[in-house]
Amino acid sequence: MTAIGAQAQRLLAHRRPQKSFFETLIRSLIILCVAIAVVLSSISVCDGRWLFARGQLFGLWHFCTLSNGSVLKCVTDLSLAKVEGLSVGVIPIRSMVSFAVVVAIFGLELLMVSQVCEDANARRKWSMGSVLILCSFLLSATGVLSFSILVKDHLTFTGFTLTYWCEFIAAFLFFLNGISGLHINSLTHPRNRVGKI
Repeated sequence: MTAIGAQAQRLLAHRRPQKSFFETLIRSLIILCVAIAVVLSSISVCDGRWLFARGQLFGLWHFCTLSNGSVLKCVTDLSLAKVEGLSVGVIPIRSMVSFAVVVAIFGLELLMVSQVCEDANARRKWSMGSVLILCSFLLSATGVLSFSILVKDHLTFTGFTLTYWCEFIAAFLFFLNGISGLHINSLTHPRNRVGKI
């Protein structure tokens, strides 16, 4: 046997098993849904206007009032909203939801890299990306819940703006895809095979 033939046999012997079509499809869908969640969360954080109630628009960055029925006047001083704790409480909320987007971007990057570069660490990269997506869920959900608690006296179900629902849906997608990512990794790489890989 020639040296090239021996090397080819060694490479074939140590080659990782090919992924099934459905595993690739599911992983691609998880990546796509995480990307959609990152876009939704980014839009929500950048706009930041989350609640409209009684002619007032409460947000992460601005407080707006409607004057003369149609002109929107916005200020960055949230103490003018006369909601107890809003001007101070919104600072950690901004930080949480902004950091959730950053963490989700890193998680998404790890998910994509694990699929493009299928090396020995691909499984770890996928797990780490899924954990980061779950961390994004925790940060995002905490921010959404904290904002709702801060403005509880002004809450109405129809008062939540589209950007608030974008953040809510993004948090939900972060949760679903983080859990799904960890679950598919455990299904396709059972613990008893880890030593053999």
